[in-house]
Amino acid sequence: MPVESADELEEILASETIAVVGCSRTPGKAAHDVPKYLLDHGYDVIPVNPHADEIFGRQAADSLAAVEDEIDVVCVFRPSEEVAGIVDAALARDDVDVIWTQQGIRDDQAAARAEAEGRRVVQNRCMKVQHRRLVA
Repeated sequence: MPVESADELEEILASETIAVVGCSRTPGKAAHDVPKYLLDHGYDVIPVNPHADEIFGRQAADSLAAVEDEIDVVCVFRPSEEVAGIVDAALARDDVDVIWTQQGIRDDQAAARAEAEGRRVVQNRCMKVQHRRLVA
């Protein structure tokens, strides 16, 4: 069952390193503004975008597999149809504790697979909105 309680969301928001799959270089897009907000609020944001060399002055990884740092949370800004493959990539790593899909993005089967592997899942929620509501 995906995470919904405020206490559990707050616990997840205490994580440090967030890999943002689908992070955008374009200001004004949620996939840019939300990770920028998280970066500005002290998170270590790792942009994952195969079409960018760098975002926010940070090197962008081509994929989750290419990220050398440890990842606490994978934040997904890709269409729902791509979530299953992103979950597979996250499950291939031992360090990912949480998979978080942004507002409007969900894949219940992929979420169930991640939960069966011991990962926590947040679906269809904006990380920035939840941070403002519970932490800021």
